[in-house]
Amino acid sequence: MAKLIYAANMSLDGYIEDPDGKFDWSVPDDEVHQFYNDLVREVGIHLYGRRMYETMMVWETDTGFTAHSPILRDFAEAWQAAEKIVYSRTLETVSTSRTRIERIFDPEAVRKLKATTRKDILIGGPGLAAYAFRADLIDECIFFLLPISVGGGKPAFPNDVRVMLEPLEARRFANGMVLLRYRIRL
Repeated sequence: MAKLIYAANMSLDGYIEDPDGKFDWSVPDDEVHQFYNDLVREVGIHLYGRRMYETMMVWETDTGFTAHSPILRDFAEAWQAAEKIVYSRTLETVSTSRTRIERIFDPEAVRKLKATTRKDILIGGPGLAAYAFRADLIDECIFFLLPISVGGGKPAFPNDVRVMLEPLEARRFANGMVLLRYRIRL
């Protein structure tokens, strides 16, 4: 059975975007990106909302983006190898291979996906993750905590859900980022 893992870059004050919708402060260095690469290589399916998908599709649609970096190219290859499911009522078509659109987030369909998939499933974006948290679908959280406070923006966690976490791993990177990995306690 696959685990559903919510992963996000997050400021110290709990945001994935600043008040202007920017996240340029969360760009990883090579050491952190290599960790991302290893994580994504173990994932069989990515679940995204429209905005997160549109942010991530550059890993397939812009070949110049990875041309000068073996680490970025490695991430792109791992990302492209996985299946992607985009939950959107407005997106008409997808621009990447191995990608399909679902109009609604169906918790039962995700439960079946977890039960029938060997590799883990990564859910990206706090909006979509909120639906999964409310349905008790998320098994683990992986946060890359950045040494910055952005003072507001888009929170990493939904405001209306209590989530109990059990620490599994903590790791400090040379650039000051900290990986925090948790199992969800029900």
